[in-house]
Amino acid sequence: MPRILIADEQTLMREGLKMILDPEEDMEVVALAASGAEAYELVARHRPDVVLMDIRTSEADGMASTRKIKSDYPDTVVLFLTTSADDGNIVDGFASGASGFLLKDMQGVKFVNAVRDAAKGELMVPAVIAARLATKLSGLFASTHSELLANRWRSRGIALSERENQIAMLLVQGYNNRQIAKALNFSEGTVKNYISSIYGKIGVRDRPNAILVLQDKELRRSAVPNG
Repeated sequence: MPRILIADEQTLMREGLKMILDPEEDMEVVALAASGAEAYELVARHRPDVVLMDIRTSEADGMASTRKIKSDYPDTVVLFLTTSADDGNIVDGFASGASGFLLKDMQGVKFVNAVRDAAKGELMVPAVIAARLATKLSGLFASTHSELLANRWRSRGIALSERENQIAMLLVQGYNNRQIAKALNFSEGTVKNYISSIYGKIGVRDRPNAILVLQDKELRRSAVPNG
């Protein structure tokens, strides 16, 4: 039977969640806390299996308290209670050691089942939060990939300006001139000028070979300028 601690600065929320969870035969709410700091003290006293932690409290940040709980009581499952799916909180929340998020406006039955599943070791990520997380991770991957490409070009002596780097990244991804212009809010003429400059710096005459060079692959030698 999972033993549960609820930490939320709003009395109505604490009591409301207790009323939802306590009637369940396989659950027991062992303590209520009004802040992250109090939650940490009560975890030390009651050793709950699951902590439902308001992600932000007035006295102590929920993430800071979660880090302390997970450091001292690593077997304790912490789930963040949140009213939004803010992507900054998602990444930081998991980094603090939480096992998932629960939205405060979830239906009662779904909330109970989510707590029950989390107590069994499952990761709790509501669909709306999962979508935000996927978008965030996709952006992080794209940013990291772009940085790696730019570093590789510099190491090979390809000195592109910041704008040229941006356009080169899009070239590698298969964007045409119109798509590049739209993505960067440039005119197509400006894009063509930048691409011509890139061709000159990497020693090619056309887009296919430019992409090969930027991808560090073998050139179609017939298209490379002589000398």
